[in-house]
Amino acid sequence: MEIEELTGLAVNIDDVIYMPDLEAPTDRPHPFVYFVTITNNSDEAVTIRGRKWVLTQASGEVTIVEGDGVVGQFPKLDVGADFSYNSYHVIGSDCTADGAFFGATEAGRAVFAKIPRFELSVPKWV
Repeated sequence: MEIEELTGLAVNIDDVIYMPDLEAPTDRPHPFVYFVTITNNSDEAVTIRGRKWVLTQASGEVTIVEGDGVVGQFPKLDVGADFSYNSYHVIGSDCTADGAFFGATEAGRAVFAKIPRFELSVPKWV
């Protein structure tokens, strides 16, 4: 099945916050909470079915995180609607994050929207 980028389906990273008080494993001790809004300005309703995150460490190591839905939901975005949520990543060192959300139109066409690249930079005071 061919997947195409849907013009008008957009992703915005609203905020990224370093949260040192969140629990994190010793090999990835730096937690970041991020806030995302997916907006559907296309001409058809879309249901988000999954996502793929690509985390690229400063060292060049790449970690891919894929899964169904978005924070346990499969949001349907009618034309003009948006869906906002927050989640988190835990990292070992500075990295960038990007990826895509995958969905389907009401006609069953497989579509995606790119997640714009953003930085997860551990504060110098840590």
